[in-house]
Amino acid sequence: MTAESGTATAAAAGSGTAGPGRWTVEPATIGPGDVLVLRALGLGDTLTAVAPLRGVRRMLPGHRLVLAAPEGVGTWLAELGVVDGVLPLPGLVPLPPVAGGHVAVNLHGRGPLSHELLLGSRPGRLVAFAAPGTGHDGPDWRADEHEVQRWCRLVGAAGGPCGPEDLRLRTHRPPPAGAPVLIHPGAASASRRWPAERWHEVAAALAADGHRIVVTGSPAEEELAAAVVAGVDAAENRCGRSDLDGLADTVGAAAVVLSADTGVAHVATALAVRSVVLFGPTPPAWWGPAVDADLHTVLWHGDPAAQAWGDPHADRLDERLAAVTPAEVLAAARAQLGAHRT
Repeated sequence: MTAESGTATAAAAGSGTAGPGRWTVEPATIGPGDVLVLRALGLGDTLTAVAPLRGVRRMLPGHRLVLAAPEGVGTWLAELGVVDGVLPLPGLVPLPPVAGGHVAVNLHGRGPLSHELLLGSRPGRLVAFAAPGTGHDGPDWRADEHEVQRWCRLVGAAGGPCGPEDLRLRTHRPPPAGAPVLIHPGAASASRRWPAERWHEVAAALAADGHRIVVTGSPAEEELAAAVVAGVDAAENRCGRSDLDGLADTVGAAAVVLSADTGVAHVATALAVRSVVLFGPTPPAWWGPAVDADLHTVLWHGDPAAQAWGDPHADRLDERLAAVTPAEVLAAARAQLGAHRT
């Protein structure tokens, strides 16, 4: 999620299931007149790149914009018009042979591996952070920087102005009467997975308030989702029942989205849907909602002045996330639910 992350396994997680189609680009056709952007990561990571991708479009408006990313999320962004096509890439793996002479943009990491992969495609120009080991000179990488600001700074320096407002895939729409509360209890690692019994407490309390509850997740999270909805008559378990388009539709139709720091939180930001996001090992100053602050409530018990926080990939619940209580989540959810009625 930061410097050079993105193995094939990690990148595929949360990538969605939209299939191949007319948006898939033949590698041999990528050459002069094209921009090849590398962001071979999962759903949430890729959505933070929507703003710099729009900056790339402004930088080179007459070029075909091709995103090298997992096929599902890349196809979804192509369907939305953010990019013109996708070069399916399951992670930080070698690129297939391309014609060369294109502009390559590294939105994946600081290098050197991601730089080397793009340089191997023989681009006419590389836009990337400085990586002395590769001989590429660019802006300096800053560790203490919000992910969206980081990539907008890179692209802006290359001539493509952009900012957090470019994250939106649509403007805010007040939800219709009876819109459900969406709870997404899962996360890729245990350190970012708030306990199921706490999500159940939140779901039961909001159902008692009269709200309909929808729980989402991957097929592997079926047991987790079942524990959240158990005994809550107003709760519907949709875990594993939607592809990426279906998930986006579900998020877009929600009154509020409750989740940990995971891909669904970034979908809510992109679709301007109210949300409450629980943070643990990673500070929200790095990965929290970067736009529409009134729509998104962040809960975090970390020390902003600390030199380091926990491991977002650890196999045990992070202490900062553990400190978030059901009462806090309920209060934040009720406040967001009340706000859309005023």
